[in-house]
Amino acid sequence: MVSVLPRAGGRRALLAAAAALVALGLLLWWLLPLGGPPAPGGPLTLSTGVRSGVYARYGELLKQDLRRDLPRVDVRLRNSAGSLDNLSQLASGNAQFAIATADAVAEQQRLKPREAARLRACARLYDDYMQLVVRADSPVGSAKDLGKLRVGVGADGSGVQLITRRLVAAAGLDFDHDIEAVRVGIDRMPKLLEDGKLDAFFWSGGLPTSAVQQVARRLPVRLVQLGDLLPALHRQGGRTRHYRAAVMPADAYPRVQKGQAIKTIAVANLLVTTDRQDPVLTEAITRTVIRSRDRIGTEVHAAQKVDLRTAVFTDPLPLHEGARRYYVSEKP
Repeated sequence: MVSVLPRAGGRRALLAAAAALVALGLLLWWLLPLGGPPAPGGPLTLSTGVRSGVYARYGELLKQDLRRDLPRVDVRLRNSAGSLDNLSQLASGNAQFAIATADAVAEQQRLKPREAARLRACARLYDDYMQLVVRADSPVGSAKDLGKLRVGVGADGSGVQLITRRLVAAAGLDFDHDIEAVRVGIDRMPKLLEDGKLDAFFWSGGLPTSAVQQVARRLPVRLVQLGDLLPALHRQGGRTRHYRAAVMPADAYPRVQKGQAIKTIAVANLLVTTDRQDPVLTEAITRTVIRSRDRIGTEVHAAQKVDLRTAVFTDPLPLHEGARRYYVSEKP
């Protein structure tokens, strides 16, 4: 059998085709992301809180960093009544991520166990401090003195009202009969106090809360200690185990505290999602939450407490798989 050698022109054509394939491969290698799935994209709703609260401002600042880190994700913020409302937004699918206090999550687990079973945590954020605000000349020295008074207790569906109900009971008062409960949020309570339509109001939030700072500029107010209620609060059972003794530092509200620290209670905030969320997206969001601490903390001082070492302590929720992957990847 006689072998036929390829012509020179055919050989050049084969070499040119091979070179073109190599060039195409290099181009694809350059354009496509290296390793792993493509970057997340699409709409995402984060449920926060009332417009003048810390949740809302934290959400606004986090959205800016998410826009930088995840440009294909369209982050939308949703205002709400607070923690319990946020958990309902997750359950209904109206939000994919939300901020909620640990005690509100535990309450959801108790009242709606099937819905709550799908909840997962991304991170422990910062602590909310319980604040009882009165006029500077008020005779109230403890929550035990609130009987027969008009008290702002937080809107229905808020974490504020959840804690307030327990604090009022710890003070030996009946929420429905011994106080005149005014069920509004931090967006309305300061003005009502200023107008003489409230005698006191409860607020649970990061330090400082701008609405409290603002009313203090217009009206002499005072913060009432709540530390004396902690033993009775814990006697209410396991649902109150998420509350701890805390001290509002003297510089939280310098105009109000005048150099005095205030004993109170605190509860952790969690960034919450559900087990339906994509692990790649959840990992990326968790990474941004941790890495954005310093920038957000310049405006929301409470966010300075977000820390990689404590973010994994999300009791009573397990970590989402995507969040767990992030924390594992950050281990030394």
